Amino acid sequence: MPRSSRANSDDDEPDDGEEEYEEEEEEDELEPPPRRRPRPSPRHARARPKRAPVKRWRTSEEEEDEEEGEGPRVAPAGKKPVYWRARDSLFFEPLVALAIIVVVLVGLFAYTQNWPPVYVVESDSMQHGPNDHLGLINTGDLVLAQKVSLSGITPYVTGLQTGYSTYGEYGDVILYWPNGQGSTPIIHRAILYLDWNPHGFYNATDLQGLPCGTAANAVYSYLPPGGGAPPNCNTTGLTGTLELHNIGWSSVNVSVVLSSSILGAHSGFLTMGDNNPGPDQPTLSQLVEPGWIVGVARGMIPWFGSLKLLLEGQSGEVPSQSWEFMGLTVVGIILVAFGVHYALRTEGIETPLRREEDEEARAESQAAAEESIARRILARLRRRRPEDEEEGEEEEAPRRRTRPPTTGHSSHRGRPTPKVRRSERPSKKSSSDDDL
Repeated sequence: MPRSSRANSDDDEPDDGEEEYEEEEEEDELEPPPRRRPRPSPRHARARPKRAPVKRWRTSEEEEDEEEGEGPRVAPAGKKPVYWRARDSLFFEPLVALAIIVVVLVGLFAYTQNWPPVYVVESDSMQHGPNDHLGLINTGDLVLAQKVSLSGITPYVTGLQTGYSTYGEYGDVILYWPNGQGSTPIIHRAILYLDWNPHGFYNATDLQGLPCGTAANAVYSYLPPGGGAPPNCNTTGLTGTLELHNIGWSSVNVSVVLSSSILGAHSGFLTMGDNNPGPDQPTLSQLVEPGWIVGVARGMIPWFGSLKLLLEGQSGEVPSQSWEFMGLTVVGIILVAFGVHYALRTEGIETPLRREEDEEARAESQAAAEESIARRILARLRRRRPEDEEEGEEEEAPRRRTRPPTTGHSSHRGRPTPKVRRSERPSKKSSSDDDL
């Protein structure tokens, strides 16, 4: 009894190892099953060692800065800065065109002393025929009106003696306001200057020296009032009729009644268009006073005034050749502009320093692009090596814990039962055994 009961009691008492095992099983039952980590992709399977950056070759300036304690200079990122050029701007061409227009207008104003300095010829009264003739005043031309003094104007009869001519005929072409008013000046040739005398007669001193009367090549003749006296060569105290022979481009005969009620009680120029059959007086205006004169035609720009007449719907009298010549001129100007542009672009208008900086910046940009492409190609080649992928899978594969299979009474399915080794304890002798 004592021995057997002792043995049974010893068997029923749990060992220390068993208590620890049971506690561990209870803890394992409470713990949730471990989650399986996702398998890494082959691309990132292998951890590649980081390479040390390649040191850049230091220049002498950087070494001097390090010795002085300032540290190395850091090069600016991106393209090397270069000097700014005006022609690199998007507004360069419009600004240049505007500057050219301003310079031209200022130059024309300085030359003519008038504003506006140019006027458009709106009729064919100065044309020499229906066609356009270069160098003459035609419909659609732009005429420069230069302001001059009275002594600077040469009439037709004076030019006939001296040989002075403009725009295909003797004398000057003037621009004047008809009767000193109006919105558009008239552009006609000055024929003769008549000096008004308050006593009621005119003087035509410009006719002195010219053949007159009944001569075969007579330029003028004077008919006294009443018609009874024959023609004579008087140039002063004129009150009758003044006859001018073979005047202008069309060689017409002009008859002028010297009356203050018709010509006006003032001095002025007798005017006429080269393509007209008679003078402007008295149909268009009285004698043109010096104060009515806008200026004298001193230059012209052919054809381009036709655009203004076209927009206003008054281009019916523009010769057809004017449109053709203007189109050819526009094409020629465009071709010349492109030629000058590409000539300057080929030769270069910047300084040698600017050109050198541009070349260096272009070379650096190209080298950076090539280096970037080389890095991408190298990275793709490394990712495509199969041995790298296999080695990466072996190194990065998760390791699983293994336990021996369960053989006992573990309630946790799939968890192996640990083996517990009992420690041998010395049995105590009972008093009954000693008695025996």
